Amino acid sequence: MAEVLVVEDDAAVREGLQLALRRQGHVVRTAESGELGIEVLVQHRPDIVVLDLMLPGMDGFETCRRMRASGPVPIIMLTARSDDFDVVAGLEAGADDYVAKPVEPRVLDARIRAVLRRTVTDRPGAPATAGERHGDLVIDRAALEVTKHGETVSLTPTELKLLLELSRTPGQVYSRQQILSAVWDHDYLGDSRLVDACVQRLRAKIEDVPAKPEYVQTVRGFGYRFGRS
Repeated sequence: MAEVLVVEDDAAVREGLQLALRRQGHVVRTAESGELGIEVLVQHRPDIVVLDLMLPGMDGFETCRRMRASGPVPIIMLTARSDDFDVVAGLEAGADDYVAKPVEPRVLDARIRAVLRRTVTDRPGAPATAGERHGDLVIDRAALEVTKHGETVSLTPTELKLLLELSRTPGQVYSRQQILSAVWDHDYLGDSRLVDACVQRLRAKIEDVPAKPEYVQTVRGFGYRFGRS
């Protein structure tokens, strides 16, 4: 069970999602605008946010950016279209995953549970090696903490999971589909935009020069690898 904040301006959709998620065992709070959603987030600190992109006033993109600035709360965005611009812009604003409308409640519940698994677990059976040093980057798998130049790097659960997966075997190349399966728990032919957007956000936080990454390197035509050991 999780505490879920649903930010959706359409009353019928909002109430429908609230009812469906409660039936799945979640505690649900709602907000009809981005401004109110941020207030609820600050006051109650839910486990996860389900955020519509097409909001009146402060739109979902700006709401996502402000929520992300307030802390590492996971965010799943709702989009009326699977339009590339909407999806990519939402992911770049900080969303962890997306679901296209009309929303199938069981699909949304599955995505919520998958995102939340990243917040509390590393891969089962993996050795808990504290303080792995990769140049100036230190990854503590036991504490799930990352530091760069001695300073804590604030990562979202998805960004952290991505870094943990890639850095587990430096030099090994992972396809986008392998990363989707390991990080997002998507066992179908998934959306590579999730991976690419998360990589860009991660690079902005751990690379000295994100345009010339030393850690999360692109292998053209295939995927990504962790480049420092």
